[in-house]
Amino acid sequence: MDAHLFDYDLPDDLIAQEPVEPRDHSRLMVLHRASQCIEHRRFYELPEYLWAGDTLVLNDTRVSAWRLRGRKPTGGAVEVFLLCPLADGRWHALVKPGRRLPDGTRVIVNAQLEVHLEGRLEGGLRLVRLISDEPPEQILPRVGQVPLPPYIHRQLTDPERYQTVYAQHHGSAAAPTAGLHFTPALLQRLQSQGVQIALITLHVSLDTFRPLKTEQVEQHPMHGEWYTIRPEAAATINRTEGRIVAVGTTSIRALESAAIAKRRVQAGSAKTRLYITPGYEFQVVDAIITNFHLPRTTMLVLVSAFAGREFVLRAYREAVQERYRFLSFGDAMLIV
Repeated sequence: MDAHLFDYDLPDDLIAQEPVEPRDHSRLMVLHRASQCIEHRRFYELPEYLWAGDTLVLNDTRVSAWRLRGRKPTGGAVEVFLLCPLADGRWHALVKPGRRLPDGTRVIVNAQLEVHLEGRLEGGLRLVRLISDEPPEQILPRVGQVPLPPYIHRQLTDPERYQTVYAQHHGSAAAPTAGLHFTPALLQRLQSQGVQIALITLHVSLDTFRPLKTEQVEQHPMHGEWYTIRPEAAATINRTEGRIVAVGTTSIRALESAAIAKRRVQAGSAKTRLYITPGYEFQVVDAIITNFHLPRTTMLVLVSAFAGREFVLRAYREAVQERYRFLSFGDAMLIV
């Protein structure tokens, strides 16, 4: 398929620059695949569409990335993008200007924090070590910036607003943003009416934001991301009597990567490069909750594979007309 088939016109002023408060007051577009009908609701009305016996699958990854700005001892400016901590105390990071900075370079962030470059990895990644008298969880929120997507130009006053309320496992470079709409009260309301919750983990990589790189959709090189489905989550998913509802494209990729039969997944951890394009036969997922995505992205291709390209693009055109808010801090879509 030609990549231009996944183009649409997105006005800049519809790209949300800050989240809605409270979280669950964002708008919710509901797409009914069987009838091809579209409804306009609010996210807090989600319980009207989920039933006893359904399982809601959430990605509980936690954003561990921080953007640090510092200088070499000689004065040159350096930006360090911390991606994820390692067991030995070092971090995976991206560094600018990376090619000109040899191993052993010291980056002085402030009087309390230095970053030492210690090694090179594939894909332009660097191994770095933080030098500070304080543990990272204390100093980084003070001196680092939340690494928001490049289309968001305002910094958050509360870094937790770029985390889901159920985020647990550190390792993501970006938030699984379809989950940002949930509040503890909304999750409790869903559980009280018989909806099961299954927590899985997929650590989101920076490649998530990269557009299709080829003119043919199928030729795009898909990035790899690590996922984990723990035994208790697999058991919950596999005994689901209702629908399996995946929250976000990250949850969809993890579930479909772990599929071993129709509506059954295998527990475990693995790196997935699954690329879902139109024509893919879904094994596990019955319904999805997602945000509105950029043109020519793998996420838009995935959603189109689930609901049909023409239906999805018609919904996107209607979302533009109705002034929905797009992308990470934008509104949500439920496809049933």
